[in-house]
Amino acid sequence: MIRKATFVALLLFCVTPWCPPPLALALGLAFALTLGSPFKTSRVTKILLQISVVGLGFGMNLQKVLDAGRSGILFTLATIAGTLLAGYALGRALRVGSGTAHLISSGTAICGGSAIAAVGPVIGATEEEMSVSLGTVFILNSIALFIFPAIGAALHLTQTEFGIWSAIAIHDTSSVVGAAAAYGAEALQVATTVKLTRALWIVPLALGTAYAFRRRGSARIAFPWFILFFLLASVLRTYVPAQDVTWDVLVRIARIGLTVTLFLIGSALSRKSLASVGIRPLVLGLVLWLLVSIVGLWSVRALV
Repeated sequence: MIRKATFVALLLFCVTPWCPPPLALALGLAFALTLGSPFKTSRVTKILLQISVVGLGFGMNLQKVLDAGRSGILFTLATIAGTLLAGYALGRALRVGSGTAHLISSGTAICGGSAIAAVGPVIGATEEEMSVSLGTVFILNSIALFIFPAIGAALHLTQTEFGIWSAIAIHDTSSVVGAAAAYGAEALQVATTVKLTRALWIVPLALGTAYAFRRRGSARIAFPWFILFFLLASVLRTYVPAQDVTWDVLVRIARIGLTVTLFLIGSALSRKSLASVGIRPLVLGLVLWLLVSIVGLWSVRALV
């Protein structure tokens, strides 16, 4: 009875504005490691995760993103492809499972938790893989939010340079916005535009992942239909007349759904499953993040 009451109370808290996604995941993990979940939530988690990803599409204006990203499309493609390849190589070197390595690489390459949430169902990721990948990205994401403005100031980066660099090297869009806002108004505008442009690559990434992770010995591909609905949501946001507040409400609901999903993912784990994963995924995420940050900084200073 106590377990069920605590579970419901924490679940309701995750719906409130006071619970950001990283905290929801942490609460789920804490609950799993102390009391243990009284419910089987894997099916609900999968469905809610996909619905939330679709809802995030209502926050993307395709026209603005395409206009802003047209000039830097080759640079964006190169950095995303380079991050994915580096993650694959590092994952093999560290003997991290291919699913976990791809999730962490996807989150580092594009937009943190959103990319992991989109790619996870495509590869049939387990709850352990999702939790470890999301936890790794959120930890590094939080660190970047605080240290990037200080690094930018120490290196005397211009507003444009910092905006581009933060959008490349910081995982989640919310932390990109936070770090850039602390650096300056121009940096915020540049960072937001670049990050949204990168976020659009969730669609080809998910489709490519579906092909790359198809079952061995089978020509059947688990096509990620929900990604097409994500794209449709973006099209509606761009071309269907409506007040911005309407789309903002839908995006807010989607983010709440994603927050609840993270709690469910965390609460479904156990000490045994986490111990079997080990520290290697965190090392992979850290090394990959440092590599992307350093190479991204060099590229920005050399090209901008």
